[in-house]
Amino acid sequence: MRIAFAGTPEFALPALRALASSGHELVGVLTQPDRPSGRGRQLVASPVKQAAQAYHLAISQPSGLRTDAERAELTAWRPELLVVVAYGLILPPAVLALPRMGCINLHASLLPRWRGAAPIQRALLCGDEVTGISIMLMEAGLDTGPILLQRRIPITPAATSGTLHAELAELGAAALLEVAGQLQGGSVHASPQSAEGVTYAPKIEKAEALIDWRRAAIQIERQVRAFNPRPVAETRLEGEQVRIFAAQAETFAPKATASAASGGAPGTVLAVRSDAILVRCGEGALAIREVQRSGRTRVSAREFAQALALAPGQSFD
Repeated sequence: MRIAFAGTPEFALPALRALASSGHELVGVLTQPDRPSGRGRQLVASPVKQAAQAYHLAISQPSGLRTDAERAELTAWRPELLVVVAYGLILPPAVLALPRMGCINLHASLLPRWRGAAPIQRALLCGDEVTGISIMLMEAGLDTGPILLQRRIPITPAATSGTLHAELAELGAAALLEVAGQLQGGSVHASPQSAEGVTYAPKIEKAEALIDWRRAAIQIERQVRAFNPRPVAETRLEGEQVRIFAAQAETFAPKATASAASGGAPGTVLAVRSDAILVRCGEGALAIREVQRSGRTRVSAREFAQALALAPGQSFD
């Protein structure tokens, strides 16, 4: 089967590799235009473009797909199927109608939950216990197409957006090959999405990474996990930025409740332990385990505390 691929970030790489090594004919790759990056603002190719070049595949990088000229290369490839994984551009009706078998999309959630740009981070922020991938047949709506295949995995207490990205990308790559085979054999079944349980996952804004110590410790822990490796949850200590990469919520033991309650306002350091810095929250406490000062490398909480002579009673804000 003649397949075209559309994707841009690292999340799309396992799917591209799987298709490139399958028995299908990968006729070309759509990816976003090169973007300036780093201090020198040099143009940098997307991860998908770099992989496509290594495979010696045809590449198209239009800034949009609404005109005949922007779609010219895709049309010339004559794909029977277009596989889309985190491409970053909306596909207009003319593109959706181009491949005779349609366009299928790998989405990193169990649709209809978490339609939109940031399903993995939103699932972590909300405390979901299960997530997965959905392969859907694309239509004009935002992640509204009928489901062709879903796979589920648990969200472990140690999961971050980084670990889930990697796990779901691999899971999705295998599922895409399965669906492509079903489409080719005419055995695929499409199920409309339920009208119940619909939630949306808007793009993550940098401001969401700022910790509010008045919130419950479990909410801040989820924030830390959701924003690792980016944009990274952050706070301030004596005016200096401190980024938190690993932390765990702790509840006060009954006998400790009275003393903890008198331990100062939210953000106050309650204890400096060998394994963590314990910080008071609006409810419970957060055990910070790995941090990074501005312009420094990531270190353990113990190293951080020793470098600053951190002591109980000091406050993050």
